[in-house]
Order: sequence, then C-alpha cells, then structure tokens
Amino acid sequence: MQPHNALGRALVIVPTYNEAENIEHLIAEILAQPGPFDVLVVDDNSPDGTGCLAEAWAAKGPRVRALHRPAKLGLGTAYIAGFRYALEHGYPYALTMDADFSHNPRYLPALLGLMDRYDVAIGSRYVPGGGATGCSLGRVLLSRGANALAHWVLGLKVHDCTAGFRCYRAEVLRAIDLDSIFSDGYSFLVEMVTRCARRGFAIGELPILFENRRRGASKISRREIYKSVYTLFRLRFSRSSR
Repeated sequence: MQPHNALGRALVIVPTYNEAENIEHLIAEILAQPGPFDVLVVDDNSPDGTGCLAEAWAAKGPRVRALHRPAKLGLGTAYIAGFRYALEHGYPYALTMDADFSHNPRYLPALLGLMDRYDVAIGSRYVPGGGATGCSLGRVLLSRGANALAHWVLGLKVHDCTAGFRCYRAEVLRAIDLDSIFSDGYSFLVEMVTRCARRGFAIGELPILFENRRRGASKISRREIYKSVYTLFRLRFSRSSR
C-alpha cells in the first residue's frame, strides 16, 4: 500500500459502507480536481462490494489506495485509520469527505487553499454563501439543532460543528491524542473540532452547498443521535480533553 512520494500532496479520506453506487464516480471526480489529491478509501467490509471497486481503482495507479477493515467499526474509527495512514506516509494534509456526493469534490481545491491561513478548514453550510439542498425538514432541524447544542454546551465558535468535509494539517493530527478519542460515530466530528479549538488551532470555514445523497441509504440512526448528545455533555465536563 505504499503510495508515490507524498511530499506536498493531500490525502482525501473517504470512509465507506455500502457505497458501490457512488464510489467509482466519486474517485474519478476527486482525481479530476486541480490539485495534489490522492484518495484513500476506508471500507468497512461492505456487503455490496464497495471495497472491491476501490481496490480495482487502486490497481490502476498510485493515487488511489484502499484500506479494508473487517466489519462496520464506526465512522470515527475509520477517520482515525485514515489519519494514521496519512501520517505514516508523509502527507502534510488530510481531508475527509462523505462518499455519497453530499460533499461535492469541486470544493476540494478551495478547502485545501484555506491551509495558507488556517490549521483546520471546514466545508460549512452555516456561513454566508453556504447552504443545503434536497434535505428533508427533519434533517435540516436535526443538523441545526445539533450545531446549536454544540455551541451552547461547548461554547464552540465554529458555525458548522457537525460537518464531515474538512482539511487538517498533519501537525494538528500529531498534536491530537487520537488514541484517547472516545467517539466512534458521527459525534467524532464534534469531538475533533472541540479538541482542535481547545488546543488553539486556527479553524476556517468555506461556504459550501451540501447536497443530500442521490443514491444509497443514510447511515444516521437514532442511536447515533443519542450518542452525539452524550458526547457533547461528556466533552463539556472533561474540559482537559485535548
């Protein structure tokens, strides 16, 4: 799984579970963007063959790699596996995005461009110029409510705390104790931005249009929502978490 020289390149980490309808098209669009982007697909043994499709792309050249995990182990742990890969292979930047096209690859160059001024960049729905399309009222209220709760409980200044479209400097990932992160689902996103903010890293936001998935099924469950609320209050009362 050794890539070509990663010096100066950026690794786009894409966690997957049953994304066979999207993954090939997504990889092609990422590689078509102007910029030094490589792709790492972190697949949790998808029954629909997503991992095999990613492996086929990896066989075509060094810019795509597939990391196979034995089971569905959680979004947060998939990100951490991707971060470790990025650090081990010398990537100065690691980006994260969803596999369902809710995060459009066209924003990748601008997101990476924010690294001139920031340590962490977030593709945000909730800054001027950002927004969402194709989402149900329930999905919008859930997202808005989660962000409002994160602002209130944790005092975060970031507008879109739950966004998964991000870019991190490698220095940030080295500074965060990845082994001590207790969130393994979507609440991982709030925990990461909280740890970054508490360490004083500069966080910037890029306005994006979030597009609700076109194919496949959402992975957000009621259990994930409960875990996210629990994570907020756990972080609130463990302010030493860094």
